Amino acid sequence: MKLKSAVLKRTALGAAFGAGLMVSGAAQAAETIKVGILHSLSGTMAISETTLKDAMLMLIDEQNKKGGLLGKKLEAVVVDPASNWPLFAEKARDLIAQKKVDAVFGCWTSVSRKSVLPVFKELNSILFYPVQYEGEESERNVFYTGAAPNQQAIPAVDYLMSEDGGSVKRWVLAGTDYVYPRTTNKILEAYLIAKGVKKEDIMINYTPFGHSDWQTIVASIKKFGSAGKKTGVVSTINGDANVPFYKELANQGIKAEDIPVVAFSVGEEELAGIDTKPLVGHLAAWNYFQSVEAPANAAFIKAWKTFIKNPKRVTNDPMEAHYIGFKMWIKAVEKAGTTDPDKVIDALIGVEVPNLTGGISKMLPNHHITKPVLIGEVQEDGQFDVVWKTDGLVPGDAWSNFLPGSKDLKSDWTKPISCGNYNVKTKKCGGASLAVAN
Repeated sequence: MKLKSAVLKRTALGAAFGAGLMVSGAAQAAETIKVGILHSLSGTMAISETTLKDAMLMLIDEQNKKGGLLGKKLEAVVVDPASNWPLFAEKARDLIAQKKVDAVFGCWTSVSRKSVLPVFKELNSILFYPVQYEGEESERNVFYTGAAPNQQAIPAVDYLMSEDGGSVKRWVLAGTDYVYPRTTNKILEAYLIAKGVKKEDIMINYTPFGHSDWQTIVASIKKFGSAGKKTGVVSTINGDANVPFYKELANQGIKAEDIPVVAFSVGEEELAGIDTKPLVGHLAAWNYFQSVEAPANAAFIKAWKTFIKNPKRVTNDPMEAHYIGFKMWIKAVEKAGTTDPDKVIDALIGVEVPNLTGGISKMLPNHHITKPVLIGEVQEDGQFDVVWKTDGLVPGDAWSNFLPGSKDLKSDWTKPISCGNYNVKTKKCGGASLAVAN
């Protein structure tokens, strides 16, 4: 009986010890709030995305110096989806299901975002997406802190049409061959035609990621622009293909004053470290430029250069989008008192934080934010001279007013609608858009 009693005692102690280890492990796991960073650190998009990873590390470090969040330190969990779109989904699943992150900041291209959407929906996590995109989407689990078409593409075209922008009459819509350029150009083509532009005065061209041989395409742009009407190029070319594109424009003697290019994916980071002479005078449309004079921006630039320990490193628009999204997430978690996704998603709507251009950005019920729109001209030093900006902040539209399948749709994630594609005519949720390109 004594032997049996001793064995039972040891078994009970062992079980208690094991349970203690489990509790200790669980407590240890809960000691930090994990933040996922899902950006390409290799491949064709690394030129744009690596700096966003660094920006997130800085923001997390700053928050930890303020005491963290809900009494806990934030822990960055970084993965590299390597510009491989299916791999984005795998890495997202690993971050959420295995690494147990509480929110993810990431993606650049729309094809990478589309890849991860089912994962975030299935596992009910939160993605902050920081890059301009084609719209035609509003997901409950995604917060779009980059520009919708009405916050970048449409204003850029309006500027080029104006006298200040050169009174452009013929249009080249040049893009990388994936969902963002194709859908954006579908919207722009409809918009231009609605503005009275003839179809024969619109040229549309697509090239694959990493495209390097631009001689024939640039020659066709040059020929298209020789018809006696002022011609402009609207560029949705992404990643490192931009470098040979602008070089070839210069090789063929195409100057900004002859055929201006307004780009949606060329910012300070893409210009850093390359010969900017071929780009001088060309334009970019963003919601932020490093050259913007505002106290908040000056403080951000100083903090960035100190953190990165390199005075030559630049800031750019998607970095500001992450800055805004991160600050909004912090406020929403504090408001909800938890990192529980359902409560944070609800708490995010209506949150306001200062942006870096001197205004206050707000998270709207459609999960888009308010942003100013700026047109910048490329300078020799790789910075932008702001030549035009909106008077105030522009609310992001999830659905385009210029596409038949979208103009009757609205997004509103508050009750009683709680829907990303509510049809205002049929009064039903789930109205399908015809606008999304493959």
